[in-house]
Amino acid sequence: MSGFLDGIRCGDCDCNVDWGEKRNTIASIAAGVLFFTGWWIIIDAAVKYPDQNQFHHAYHTCGVIATVAFLMINAVSNGQVRGDSYSEGCIGQTGARVWLFLGFMLAFGSLIASMWILFGGFVVPEKPAVYPGIAIFFQNAFIFFGGLVFKFGRTEDLWQ
Repeated sequence: MSGFLDGIRCGDCDCNVDWGEKRNTIASIAAGVLFFTGWWIIIDAAVKYPDQNQFHHAYHTCGVIATVAFLMINAVSNGQVRGDSYSEGCIGQTGARVWLFLGFMLAFGSLIASMWILFGGFVVPEKPAVYPGIAIFFQNAFIFFGGLVFKFGRTEDLWQ
């Protein structure tokens, strides 16, 4: 999955853009837009439904955990997970793999929890306003996919 931008052609134009060298820039911008969109959606829901009965403020916890997972996943490079560039430290390659695994567990857990909040807190009780539940789910989905794009969309070859 880490080479999916290498084969992009620019269609019929004669602009001759080398997308391979701009891969890190494109992936970083796409991940930033996804992360920003997720938080923008939940801020919109919080402003639109400020009452605790319509939108319980404890539901923001899923987005905070997704953000922590985003940071945990991207704090470890692929070279550290493979063992190429990380031979020193207190726990080495195994520690990098455990850190990445915990980050993915938090990311998937927050995504699953946001679905549970959507259906258990808004759809099943048939509340008149379902938008806060949808906003929680989309916030976590955008942060999750932003983390995946930032982790696997970039290449480390340009860093060497």
